[in-house]
Amino acid sequence: MNIKKPLFWDRKKPNFLAYILFPLTFLIRINSFFLKLVPKKKFDKIKTICVGNIYLGGTGKTPTTLKLYQLLKAKKYNTVIGKKYYSNQKDEQILLKNKASLITSGNREEIIKLAIKLDHNLIIFDDGLQERRFDYDIKFVCFDAKIWLGNGYLLPSGPLRENINSLKKYDGVFLKITDKSTNLNKITSEIKKVNSKIEIFNSYVQIKDISKFNLSDKYLIFSGIGNSTSFKEILINNKFNVTEEKILPDHYDYKDNHIYKILEIAKKNNLKVITTEKDYIKIPGHLKNEINSIEIDFKIDEEEKLVKFIESKIDETN
Repeated sequence: MNIKKPLFWDRKKPNFLAYILFPLTFLIRINSFFLKLVPKKKFDKIKTICVGNIYLGGTGKTPTTLKLYQLLKAKKYNTVIGKKYYSNQKDEQILLKNKASLITSGNREEIIKLAIKLDHNLIIFDDGLQERRFDYDIKFVCFDAKIWLGNGYLLPSGPLRENINSLKKYDGVFLKITDKSTNLNKITSEIKKVNSKIEIFNSYVQIKDISKFNLSDKYLIFSGIGNSTSFKEILINNKFNVTEEKILPDHYDYKDNHIYKILEIAKKNNLKVITTEKDYIKIPGHLKNEINSIEIDFKIDEEEKLVKFIESKIDETN
């Protein structure tokens, strides 16, 4: 079952609901404590990278994973992406498979073993930082810079899987920037206070082939992703006239009647309809012609520095 993210998670200060749920956060703390006691495996025949998050959803880990795949494959690494199979996340799996070599399984260790069998020497996991059974060679954490830590509380009182002190054990951070007014110096300072050696890279989202859209039109947008706000901001920043928005739970499973309702609203108000590339995958085929999707181009600052950093970390493990 997919559930909408509670709005109070993203407020900078905890509200009444956050305080009520706070006692339940100790379950997360207890679970994290016992997971630390689990022995960790290392894999000698393949190098492992994990791109994950400590903020639940909408931090850009999938496009970041794809970008790393492209950069490292160009450097002659026999690279593959690993993704643990979840029946309610087929959208991400299809998106990855369309753009990269992908191995999926319900067990991450089985994914690694299969990658070795297929002669890959580097695997990048999309998600899995909280997997405690083995230790990745390089671990990256993704954040949406505007939301940052939300209210700063652990689940279910807030959006965090782990608190900020967990950054001590990670190698790098990706900050997805959707709002130029975000105080990046403040965020960077907070990160460096926890881990002075961690590398920080800024990432950006651009719209591919924006010329195919008429910016004088009015648009209805809909999405079922981890952070629907960022989707709307990207469009507004590119001068789209967004007059109607439908926000659905992450990994939403679209049926005909859902799309018909959206199209009916759009027709009534003379609006064009746009959704994300990830949502578009799940729309029934006979309705796809009625809807436009936005394909993004993911950019990372200092890409050469990033590649050299990864190569140096790989060399350290040899």
